Amino acid sequence: MARDRFAPDFDPDCGDALLTSARHDIVIGRWQGLRDLLRATGADWLSRGHRVRTLAQACARSTTVESWLAAEPRSADALALWAATETARAFTLAIAAGRGMPIDRDRIDAAVLACLQATEAWPDDPTPWISLISVARLYPSGVRRQELARWWDELHRRDAYSVEGHLQVLHYYSARWHGTHGLMYDFARDAAGVAPPGCGLPVLVQYARVEEYRYALDSAKGQHSAMGLGQHWDNDGAVGDVRRTWHRWITARDDAVVAPGELRDLNHLAHAACLAGTADIAASLLRMMGRRATRTPWSYTGDPEKQMVKWRKELGLRG
Repeated sequence: MARDRFAPDFDPDCGDALLTSARHDIVIGRWQGLRDLLRATGADWLSRGHRVRTLAQACARSTTVESWLAAEPRSADALALWAATETARAFTLAIAAGRGMPIDRDRIDAAVLACLQATEAWPDDPTPWISLISVARLYPSGVRRQELARWWDELHRRDAYSVEGHLQVLHYYSARWHGTHGLMYDFARDAAGVAPPGCGLPVLVQYARVEEYRYALDSAKGQHSAMGLGQHWDNDGAVGDVRRTWHRWITARDDAVVAPGELRDLNHLAHAACLAGTADIAASLLRMMGRRATRTPWSYTGDPEKQMVKWRKELGLRG
Protein backbone atom coordinates (compact mmCIF):
# COMPACT_ATOMS: atom_id res chain seq x y z
CA MET A 1 0.00 0.00 0.00
CA ALA A 2 1.13 3.55 -0.72
CA ARG A 3 2.05 5.63 2.27
CA ASP A 4 -0.62 8.05 3.40
CA ARG A 5 0.47 11.45 2.13
CA PHE A 6 0.20 14.15 4.76
CA ALA A 7 -2.34 16.88 4.05
CA PRO A 8 -3.22 19.45 6.71
CA ASP A 9 -6.88 19.96 7.58
CA PHE A 10 -7.61 23.69 7.54
CA ASP A 11 -11.00 23.31 9.19
CA PRO A 12 -12.22 26.85 10.01
CA ASP A 13 -13.84 25.43 13.15
CA CYS A 14 -10.52 23.88 14.27
CA GLY A 15 -12.08 20.48 14.90
CA ASP A 16 -15.07 21.75 16.90
CA ALA A 17 -17.79 19.47 15.49
CA LEU A 18 -20.60 21.11 17.46
CA LEU A 19 -19.56 24.49 16.07
CA THR A 20 -19.54 23.09 12.53
CA SER A 21 -23.09 21.83 12.97
CA ALA A 22 -24.29 25.19 14.32
CA ARG A 23 -22.55 27.11 11.55
CA HIS A 24 -24.41 25.09 8.94
CA ASP A 25 -27.66 26.42 10.44
CA ILE A 26 -26.66 29.94 9.47
CA VAL A 27 -26.82 29.00 5.79
CA ILE A 28 -30.52 28.23 6.08
CA GLY A 29 -31.20 31.14 8.44
CA ARG A 30 -31.90 28.93 11.44
CA TRP A 31 -30.77 30.56 14.68
CA GLN A 32 -31.90 27.90 17.15
CA GLY A 33 -28.71 25.87 16.64
CA LEU A 34 -26.62 28.90 17.60
CA ARG A 35 -28.67 29.40 20.74
CA ASP A 36 -28.32 25.76 21.77
CA LEU A 37 -24.56 25.76 21.16
CA LEU A 38 -23.80 28.91 23.13
CA ARG A 39 -26.16 27.92 25.92
CA ALA A 40 -24.32 24.60 26.26
CA THR A 41 -20.92 26.35 26.13
CA GLY A 42 -21.74 28.41 29.19
CA ALA A 43 -18.84 30.07 30.98
CA ASP A 44 -16.08 28.11 29.26
CA TRP A 45 -14.55 31.37 28.09
CA LEU A 46 -11.98 29.81 25.74
CA SER A 47 -14.61 27.79 23.87
CA ARG A 48 -17.16 30.60 24.02
CA GLY A 49 -14.76 33.11 22.52
CA HIS A 50 -13.71 30.74 19.73
CA ARG A 51 -17.28 29.83 18.92
CA VAL A 52 -18.62 33.37 19.00
CA ARG A 53 -15.82 34.71 16.77
CA THR A 54 -16.23 31.90 14.24
CA LEU A 55 -20.02 32.17 14.16
CA ALA A 56 -19.74 35.95 13.78
CA GLN A 57 -17.72 35.60 10.58
CA ALA A 58 -20.55 33.53 9.10
CA CYS A 59 -23.33 35.69 10.54
CA ALA A 60 -21.76 38.81 9.06
CA ARG A 61 -23.03 37.69 5.63
CA SER A 62 -26.58 36.90 6.78
CA THR A 63 -29.38 38.19 8.99
CA THR A 64 -29.50 35.10 11.22
CA VAL A 65 -28.30 36.85 14.37
CA GLU A 66 -30.83 39.64 13.82
CA SER A 67 -33.58 37.01 13.56
CA TRP A 68 -32.42 35.54 16.87
CA LEU A 69 -32.42 38.96 18.51
CA ALA A 70 -35.90 39.68 17.23
CA ALA A 71 -37.12 36.46 18.84
CA GLU A 72 -35.08 36.78 22.06
CA PRO A 73 -34.06 40.44 22.47
CA ARG A 74 -32.75 39.94 26.02
CA SER A 75 -30.60 36.88 25.28
CA ALA A 76 -27.04 37.49 26.48
CA ASP A 77 -25.77 34.92 23.99
CA ALA A 78 -27.56 36.58 21.09
CA LEU A 79 -26.28 40.01 22.12
CA ALA A 80 -22.69 38.75 22.44
CA LEU A 81 -22.88 37.17 18.98
CA TRP A 82 -24.48 40.30 17.52
CA ALA A 83 -21.65 42.43 18.97
CA ALA A 84 -19.03 40.13 17.45
CA THR A 85 -20.93 40.11 14.14
CA GLU A 86 -21.13 43.90 14.00
CA THR A 87 -17.39 43.98 14.72
CA ALA A 88 -16.74 41.53 11.88
CA ARG A 89 -18.88 43.60 9.52
CA ALA A 90 -17.00 46.77 10.42
CA PHE A 91 -13.68 45.10 9.67
CA THR A 92 -15.03 43.79 6.35
CA LEU A 93 -15.99 47.33 5.35
CA ALA A 94 -12.60 48.63 6.43
CA ILE A 95 -10.79 46.02 4.35
CA ALA A 96 -12.99 46.82 1.34
CA ALA A 97 -12.28 50.52 1.72
CA GLY A 98 -8.54 49.90 1.89
CA ARG A 99 -6.04 50.67 4.62
CA GLY A 100 -5.72 54.40 5.17
CA MET A 101 -9.28 55.05 3.93
CA PRO A 102 -11.38 54.94 7.12
CA ILE A 103 -14.96 53.74 6.96
CA ASP A 104 -17.86 55.85 8.19
CA ARG A 105 -17.29 56.61 11.86
CA ASP A 106 -20.99 56.02 12.51
CA ARG A 107 -20.50 52.41 11.41
CA ILE A 108 -17.74 51.93 13.96
CA ASP A 109 -19.82 53.66 16.63
CA ALA A 110 -22.68 51.24 15.94
CA ALA A 111 -20.38 48.26 16.53
CA VAL A 112 -19.10 49.81 19.76
CA LEU A 113 -22.66 50.37 20.99
CA ALA A 114 -23.54 46.75 20.19
CA CYS A 115 -20.55 45.62 22.25
CA LEU A 116 -21.47 47.85 25.19
CA GLN A 117 -25.04 46.58 25.11
CA ALA A 118 -23.77 43.00 25.21
CA THR A 119 -21.56 43.73 28.23
CA GLU A 120 -24.66 44.60 30.24
CA ALA A 121 -26.56 41.44 29.35
CA TRP A 122 -24.13 39.05 31.08
CA PRO A 123 -21.78 41.10 33.30
CA ASP A 124 -19.34 38.20 33.84
CA ASP A 125 -18.80 37.52 30.12
CA PRO A 126 -15.42 38.74 28.77
CA THR A 127 -16.41 38.09 25.14
CA PRO A 128 -18.05 41.47 24.35
CA TRP A 129 -15.09 43.30 25.88
CA ILE A 130 -12.77 41.47 23.48
CA SER A 131 -14.97 42.57 20.56
CA LEU A 132 -14.94 46.12 21.91
CA ILE A 133 -11.14 46.31 22.10
CA SER A 134 -10.94 44.79 18.64
CA VAL A 135 -13.22 47.33 16.95
CA ALA A 136 -11.49 50.21 18.74
CA ARG A 137 -8.53 50.05 16.39
CA LEU A 138 -10.75 50.93 13.41
CA TYR A 139 -11.03 54.52 14.62
CA PRO A 140 -8.56 56.54 12.50
CA SER A 141 -6.79 57.86 15.60
CA GLY A 142 -7.70 55.04 17.92
CA VAL A 143 -9.50 55.76 21.19
CA ARG A 144 -8.42 57.78 24.19
CA ARG A 145 -5.80 56.03 26.29
CA GLN A 146 -8.03 56.22 29.36
CA GLU A 147 -10.91 54.61 27.48
CA LEU A 148 -8.81 51.73 26.18
CA ALA A 149 -7.37 51.23 29.67
CA ARG A 150 -10.87 51.09 31.15
CA TRP A 151 -12.03 48.50 28.61
CA TRP A 152 -8.88 46.49 29.21
CA ASP A 153 -9.42 46.56 32.98
CA GLU A 154 -12.98 45.29 32.49
CA LEU A 155 -11.74 42.41 30.33
CA HIS A 156 -8.84 41.61 32.63
CA ARG A 157 -11.16 41.35 35.66
CA ARG A 158 -13.26 38.77 33.82
CA ASP A 159 -10.53 36.70 32.15
CA ALA A 160 -7.06 37.74 33.22
CA TYR A 161 -5.21 35.25 31.00
CA SER A 162 -7.29 35.48 27.83
CA VAL A 163 -4.89 35.08 24.89
CA GLU A 164 -7.46 36.48 22.47
CA GLY A 165 -8.07 39.52 24.67
CA HIS A 166 -4.36 40.21 24.96
CA LEU A 167 -3.98 39.65 21.22
CA GLN A 168 -6.49 42.38 20.41
CA VAL A 169 -4.55 44.85 22.56
CA LEU A 170 -1.32 43.71 20.88
CA HIS A 171 -2.83 44.44 17.46
CA TYR A 172 -3.95 47.86 18.70
CA TYR A 173 -0.42 48.67 19.88
CA SER A 174 1.22 47.41 16.66
CA ALA A 175 2.83 49.73 14.13
CA ARG A 176 0.18 48.75 11.58
CA TRP A 177 -2.44 50.37 13.78
CA HIS A 178 -1.88 52.79 16.66
CA GLY A 179 1.50 51.97 18.19
CA THR A 180 5.07 50.92 17.48
CA HIS A 181 7.05 47.70 17.33
CA GLY A 182 8.58 48.55 20.70
CA LEU A 183 5.25 49.17 22.40
CA MET A 184 3.84 45.96 20.93
CA TYR A 185 6.79 43.81 22.04
CA ASP A 186 6.82 45.39 25.50
CA PHE A 187 3.16 44.50 25.95
CA ALA A 188 3.72 40.93 24.73
CA ARG A 189 6.75 40.34 26.96
CA ASP A 190 5.09 41.88 30.02
CA ALA A 191 2.09 39.60 29.56
CA ALA A 192 4.33 36.56 29.08
CA GLY A 193 6.29 37.47 32.19
CA VAL A 194 3.29 37.38 34.52
CA ALA A 195 1.59 34.35 32.97
CA PRO A 196 1.35 31.27 35.21
CA PRO A 197 3.04 28.06 34.02
CA GLY A 198 1.09 26.38 31.24
CA CYS A 199 -0.74 29.56 30.23
CA GLY A 200 -0.64 30.44 26.52
CA LEU A 201 0.21 34.14 26.93
CA PRO A 202 3.93 33.69 26.09
CA VAL A 203 2.90 32.98 22.47
CA LEU A 204 2.03 36.67 22.17
CA VAL A 205 5.72 37.24 21.41
CA GLN A 206 5.35 35.03 18.32
CA TYR A 207 2.25 36.97 17.28
CA ALA A 208 4.27 40.17 17.65
CA ARG A 209 7.01 38.80 15.41
CA VAL A 210 4.41 38.01 12.73
CA GLU A 211 3.01 41.55 13.05
CA GLU A 212 6.48 43.05 12.65
CA TYR A 213 7.11 40.85 9.61
CA ARG A 214 3.88 41.88 7.91
CA TYR A 215 4.61 45.55 8.53
CA ALA A 216 8.18 45.28 7.21
CA LEU A 217 7.10 43.28 4.19
CA ASP A 218 4.44 45.84 3.30
CA SER A 219 6.97 48.65 3.72
CA ALA A 220 9.48 46.84 1.52
CA LYS A 221 6.81 46.18 -1.15
CA GLY A 222 7.69 42.50 -1.20
CA GLN A 223 11.48 42.95 -1.32
CA HIS A 224 12.61 40.80 1.63
CA SER A 225 16.24 41.88 1.45
CA ALA A 226 15.35 45.54 1.55
CA MET A 227 14.35 45.29 5.20
CA GLY A 228 16.73 42.54 6.27
CA LEU A 229 13.84 40.09 6.59
CA GLY A 230 16.07 37.14 5.80
CA GLN A 231 17.08 36.90 9.47
CA HIS A 232 13.76 37.95 10.90
CA TRP A 233 12.81 34.45 12.06
CA ASP A 234 16.14 32.88 13.01
CA ASN A 235 18.16 35.58 14.76
CA ASP A 236 19.25 34.89 18.34
CA GLY A 237 16.35 36.83 19.81
CA ALA A 238 13.77 34.96 17.74
CA VAL A 239 15.25 31.59 18.65
CA GLY A 240 15.35 32.49 22.33
CA ASP A 241 11.72 33.63 22.19
CA VAL A 242 10.65 30.30 20.71
CA ARG A 243 12.41 28.33 23.43
CA ARG A 244 10.99 30.51 26.20
CA THR A 245 7.44 30.15 24.91
CA TRP A 246 7.91 26.40 24.55
CA HIS A 247 9.08 26.03 28.15
CA ARG A 248 6.64 28.46 29.74
CA TRP A 249 3.59 27.25 27.84
CA ILE A 250 3.89 23.78 26.32
CA THR A 251 6.22 21.89 28.67
CA ALA A 252 4.34 23.30 31.68
CA ARG A 253 0.92 22.16 30.45
CA ASP A 254 -0.95 19.41 32.27
CA ASP A 255 -1.67 17.56 29.03
CA ALA A 256 -1.05 17.67 25.29
CA VAL A 257 -4.70 18.03 24.27
CA VAL A 258 -5.11 21.10 22.07
CA ALA A 259 -8.51 22.80 22.34
CA PRO A 260 -10.01 24.29 19.17
CA GLY A 261 -9.57 27.77 20.62
CA GLU A 262 -5.83 27.15 21.08
CA LEU A 263 -5.06 25.76 17.63
CA ARG A 264 -4.20 29.09 16.01
CA ASP A 265 -1.87 29.90 18.92
CA LEU A 266 -0.12 26.54 18.54
CA ASN A 267 0.29 27.15 14.81
CA HIS A 268 2.01 30.46 15.54
CA LEU A 269 4.52 28.76 17.80
CA ALA A 270 5.03 25.86 15.38
CA HIS A 271 5.56 28.26 12.48
CA ALA A 272 8.08 30.28 14.50
CA ALA A 273 9.88 27.11 15.64
CA CYS A 274 10.23 25.82 12.08
CA LEU A 275 11.59 29.11 10.74
CA ALA A 276 13.86 29.59 13.77
CA GLY A 277 15.53 26.24 13.08
CA THR A 278 14.62 24.78 16.48
CA ALA A 279 14.06 21.32 15.06
CA ASP A 280 13.38 19.58 18.38
CA ILE A 281 10.60 22.00 19.31
CA ALA A 282 9.18 22.20 15.80
CA ALA A 283 8.88 18.42 15.51
CA SER A 284 7.11 18.13 18.86
CA LEU A 285 4.66 20.90 17.99
CA LEU A 286 3.85 19.47 14.58
CA ARG A 287 3.18 16.10 16.22
CA MET A 288 0.81 17.79 18.68
CA MET A 289 -1.05 19.45 15.83
CA GLY A 290 -1.36 16.35 13.68
CA ARG A 291 -3.43 17.23 10.63
CA ARG A 292 -5.26 20.07 12.39
CA ALA A 293 -3.95 23.41 11.19
CA THR A 294 -4.81 27.06 10.65
CA ARG A 295 -3.83 28.96 7.52
CA THR A 296 -2.34 31.83 9.48
CA PRO A 297 0.48 32.51 10.09
CA TRP A 298 1.77 30.09 7.42
CA SER A 299 0.04 32.09 4.69
CA TYR A 300 2.27 35.10 5.42
CA THR A 301 5.40 33.22 4.39
CA GLY A 302 4.12 31.15 1.48
CA ASP A 303 1.62 28.43 0.68
CA PRO A 304 0.43 26.97 4.02
CA GLU A 305 0.08 23.36 2.89
CA LYS A 306 3.37 23.26 1.00
CA GLN A 307 5.23 24.70 3.98
CA MET A 308 3.78 22.23 6.45
CA VAL A 309 4.47 19.28 4.16
CA LYS A 310 8.03 20.53 3.62
CA TRP A 311 8.78 20.96 7.32
CA ARG A 312 7.31 17.63 8.31
CA LYS A 313 9.46 15.94 5.66
CA GLU A 314 12.61 17.75 6.78
CA LEU A 315 11.92 16.86 10.40
CA GLY A 316 11.35 13.20 9.58
CA LEU A 317 7.67 13.13 10.47
CA ARG A 318 5.49 10.63 8.64
CA GLY A 319 2.03 11.20 7.27
